[in-house]
Amino acid sequence: MYVFRHRCTSFIRVGEFGPVRSSPVALRLSVMLARRRAVRLLAQVLCVHLLRVCGSELTFELPDNAKQCFYEDITTGTKCTLEFQVVTGGHYDVDCRLEDPDGAVLYKEMKKQYDSFTFTAAKNGTFKFCFSNEFSTFTHKTVYFDFQVGEDPPLFPNENRVTALTQMESACVSIHEALKSVIDYQTHFRLREAQGRSRAEDLNTRVAFWSIGEAFILLVVSISQVVLLRSFFSDKKTTTTRVGS
Repeated sequence: MYVFRHRCTSFIRVGEFGPVRSSPVALRLSVMLARRRAVRLLAQVLCVHLLRVCGSELTFELPDNAKQCFYEDITTGTKCTLEFQVVTGGHYDVDCRLEDPDGAVLYKEMKKQYDSFTFTAAKNGTFKFCFSNEFSTFTHKTVYFDFQVGEDPPLFPNENRVTALTQMESACVSIHEALKSVIDYQTHFRLREAQGRSRAEDLNTRVAFWSIGEAFILLVVSISQVVLLRSFFSDKKTTTTRVGS
């Protein structure tokens, strides 16, 4: 039996021979072991979450007059979610199409900037989803998509057990959920930042060409005015012709 005092700076072990105060070395050792266990559990949380994120997200370039398809094997009853967004290019729109293994269309949208679609697989097989830029003649697109298949695996193998989780395991589960929310927000803001940067660079290019055109026009107008003013003050040569009798 342990009784904590002074914010765990020391503790008393109660036995049959009365209270015995533990040594500072033993206390340091227990603190170090607890920290190592916490770091190990946090590393497990990060590894599981990073593996999930890397396997389901992709950003790719879609050329003009091109179509790109992706395939995923899904079992019956699995809940899936497809999210996509056009990051750069043209009017930031793309065609999206999702088909089941028999070729039936589950989702189809034309010239969408972003969208999300959730479905449950009704049969086993390979599902296909395609992004098309065939309606564009000269504009490349950068497309981001996140295809989530099924639910996340439990953080601990015995997370669904009847007994309650320990305090450390509960803290790790809470951190795991918070990290998922943080990564989702970071992805959202990175996409917004990339889209805003693309718009700003496009606007900067247009302003630069407009400035060059204005400078050229001003130069032409200035030279024309100088030439016109000099023609007003220049002496005109007159010629005389004698008419002989």
